[in-house]
Amino acid sequence: MTRKIFGTDGVRGTANTYPMTAETALRLGAAAGRFFRREARGANRVVIGKDTRLSGYMFETALTAGLTSTGMNVLLLGPVPTPAVGMLTPSMRADAGVMISASHNPHEDNGIKFFGPDGFKLSDADEEGIERLLEEGVDPARPARIGRARRIDDGRFRYAERVKSTLPAGQRLDGMRVVIDCANGAAHRVAPEVLWELGAEVIAMGDDPNGVNINLACGSTKPEAAARLVRERRADLGICLDGDADRVMIIDETGEVADGDQVMALFARDWAEAGRLAHGTLVATVMSNLGLERYLEGRGLTLHRTKVGDRYVVEEMRKGGFNLGGEQSGHIVMTDHATTGDGLVAGLQFLAAMAATGRRASELSRQFERVPQRLHNVRYAPGRAPLEDAGVQAEIRTAEERLGGVGRLLIRPSGTEPLIRVMAECEDEALLSEIVDGLADRIARAAA
Repeated sequence: MTRKIFGTDGVRGTANTYPMTAETALRLGAAAGRFFRREARGANRVVIGKDTRLSGYMFETALTAGLTSTGMNVLLLGPVPTPAVGMLTPSMRADAGVMISASHNPHEDNGIKFFGPDGFKLSDADEEGIERLLEEGVDPARPARIGRARRIDDGRFRYAERVKSTLPAGQRLDGMRVVIDCANGAAHRVAPEVLWELGAEVIAMGDDPNGVNINLACGSTKPEAAARLVRERRADLGICLDGDADRVMIIDETGEVADGDQVMALFARDWAEAGRLAHGTLVATVMSNLGLERYLEGRGLTLHRTKVGDRYVVEEMRKGGFNLGGEQSGHIVMTDHATTGDGLVAGLQFLAAMAATGRRASELSRQFERVPQRLHNVRYAPGRAPLEDAGVQAEIRTAEERLGGVGRLLIRPSGTEPLIRVMAECEDEALLSEIVDGLADRIARAAA
């Protein structure tokens, strides 16, 4: 079965436009309720978290109606990071978790992603199972077995304590000045609180959400404002989260931004030296820079690549018994600490490395020389399939031949937005620009 509404990371789209409508959310909740419920009377429960988007209220209510109609009891966490849902689902003995968020997308978008009772995101097969039930329709519970819903006030605090416990015993951040960009999103309260409670001097931005400013000129995809603030306030480090706080960008004391590849390189090196890196392997996607692969090989370590999507990274980690993985975009997955990417935990681990070594952020965040890489996103209208165009396919073949053994080319549709991503790596920057720009232009013409 081909998934119709589930993408790379759950269901996502523009709010009040199919599939992100209240009606679909209600039906999706009912289907998920059928998929996850057990027979034990009154024992079925689901936790629901959300970010700060205005449409979150609508989807929270619709999902709750669908879930309770099938006999599931719903625990409403309110605004919490995605990793908090992953953590609290098994902690609260829930049968499933739901996060309402479109991650780094603008406020107009929203999304729904599910976690199983173990706190991990669902597999493709599980999502297909929910879609089959969605097509079958609602199977309502008998009146006496309709579920209840109630708000949970301490979810944020439970998560905060878990996050703090990921630091080495007795580790403090006293004397460190940290800029934390919360992207006006789900971590706008918990991230500054955790850093302050650990002793840091906290300079917060993106911490005043109003429902429509999430990720607006801030956060991990737009770290420029945070970089300026780091320089202006002479901070030791900047931590940029995205709207649901499952990804991070690190900013050193000079204002330079380090992506997920550099952060993973640091952690892989340190964990390997401490004997903590399971099987000497880091799991990352096909988007990670070739420089990272060379860096690891030079230390006798392995880079295991997956297709794009943090849940595919996690699936490979679980399958192979690996404990460190992530994406260039800033998802850093440490299964010793969390079931999914956690930007705040990654930021704390970076701060712990600074404290342990006494070295500045700039010395730790530049682990390897990147191979020149260019990424060009081409937007297309729904219903169009520019990659099926014969002219586009011919140009892709030509580009691959030109790169030969000196680089690599990756072209793929985004799983979360109507975009074709054109990425290439090559030491010859002139050739790199020519290939990426040419392909992007040809795809844009096919998409018009």
